[in-house]
Amino acid sequence: MSKTMEDVYAAAELLAEHDMDQAAIEAAVTSILDAVGEDSGREGLQRTPERVARMYEELLAGYRIDPVEMVNDALFDVSYDEMVLVRDIEFYSLCEHHMLPFLGRAHVAYIPRGRVIGLSKIPRIVDMFARRLQVQERMTRQIAEFICTLLNPLGAAVVIEGLHLCSMMRGVKKHDARMTTSTMIGTFRENAATRQEFLDSISRGSAPMRF
Repeated sequence: MSKTMEDVYAAAELLAEHDMDQAAIEAAVTSILDAVGEDSGREGLQRTPERVARMYEELLAGYRIDPVEMVNDALFDVSYDEMVLVRDIEFYSLCEHHMLPFLGRAHVAYIPRGRVIGLSKIPRIVDMFARRLQVQERMTRQIAEFICTLLNPLGAAVVIEGLHLCSMMRGVKKHDARMTTSTMIGTFRENAATRQEFLDSISRGSAPMRF
């Protein structure tokens, strides 16, 4: 494996390559149902542990996505050095503190240094990091750093806006509160005009998030 590919795999922060233990998840869900006072054997709940196990396999698939296979040679040498921006990328993730969903939009930009990536790959990168147990701050950084590892651009920027069910359904119960996080690397951090161009672009014409 080349040093470049080693860096790409390291930046993806993958877990050890093994399948989820579906039987263990089903047993744990059954225990939870019993612990809250439900009858895990009643008709409506008999297949719930199985469904939950399948759900986690989908929602947490990002740990096991092969980043090289995901990119699939969609890297192109192009003489272009202006901002590339993909905005309003929908995402769904699970808060690692309460295992409740948080969801929202990601805005991802970079300035190429002679290499660009296929348009559809940027939302896939967002999904790779979103489909894990996450905190929004870390996910924002991971996406930006992965773009930098993959493309070696002049700079990368990520802004994420999220609605967190852990603060909407429990605790402070604030339905309309949203969280915004950002990571600026390279010219986006160093050059105020570039950073402002990015921020102006993602705010222009943005529709409010609905839940």
